[in-house]
Amino acid sequence: MRGLVIKNTGSWYTVRTDDGRDIESKIKGNFRLKDIRTTNPVAVGDRVDIDINAEGTAFITEIEDRKNYIIRRASNLSKQSHIIAANVDQAMLIVTVNYPITTTVFIDRFLATAEAYRVPVKLVFNKIDRYHGGDRELLDGLINLYTTIGYPCSELCARSEEGLDELKEDLKGKITLLSGHSGVGKSTIINKLVPGAGLRTGDISEYHNKGMHTTTFSEMIPLPDGGYLIDTPGIKGFGTIEMEGAEIAHYFPEIFKFSADCKFNNCSHRHEPGCAVLRAVEEHYISESRYKSYLSILDDKQESKYREEY
Repeated sequence: MRGLVIKNTGSWYTVRTDDGRDIESKIKGNFRLKDIRTTNPVAVGDRVDIDINAEGTAFITEIEDRKNYIIRRASNLSKQSHIIAANVDQAMLIVTVNYPITTTVFIDRFLATAEAYRVPVKLVFNKIDRYHGGDRELLDGLINLYTTIGYPCSELCARSEEGLDELKEDLKGKITLLSGHSGVGKSTIINKLVPGAGLRTGDISEYHNKGMHTTTFSEMIPLPDGGYLIDTPGIKGFGTIEMEGAEIAHYFPEIFKFSADCKFNNCSHRHEPGCAVLRAVEEHYISESRYKSYLSILDDKQESKYREEY
């Protein structure tokens, strides 16, 4: 029997079979993916084969080849990875410039990983009703920066539904990964998009200006107009994995573009003479925040440098 993994609760996976049944399934034996040390060999969005047993549950026996996936380092100092979702048409990163703060380093790490696995990303800036003065200037600056690089951006107030129709149009008929920190409003957005979803929404810790986790597992939620949203637990940090130092510049489109003019083919864009990237940073063709993010991923190779606030 073939099916789609629509939910992962740790040791159990809900598989929606091709004939429309939801079967609670486990991984058979010592099932592990080749060449990837991962905490979850099966991910939401995977197409799988299952063997149904007499009790009505099943074993997952095989995973179909993935067209793509989004992966992050499982935790501080871990050499293992965690696959967030597989076989997605696009990702939407929900960003809040405040309440809670989403750093540019976090945004850029997500974007670089999506580039590495060929997943198109749109940035959705939520809670626009709360931004005034400096917050509003920062929001406008970020939208200008990422739009210029080539990432589509939109503004949203999930509570008042301002910008929701545009979001609905972008989601129609597609499998979309919804990601971001806890507290940025993912559950509120899903409740607005899918009447009856009934996801818990959380408050922001006033002391830490951080969200509290309300989603504890990943799940595919069917959209009324076709397509799926993949809801994921809020991500605190985004540690990159499986990126070789020389490749990292490829995942920053504007850095990659300027790197063609570097004096040395193996330029790390840190200190080499004749580095076109360093010159572009000095002349403000590449933003300092993006360059800092690039360096932070290079530093992941020295594992002690990876910190959860990324």
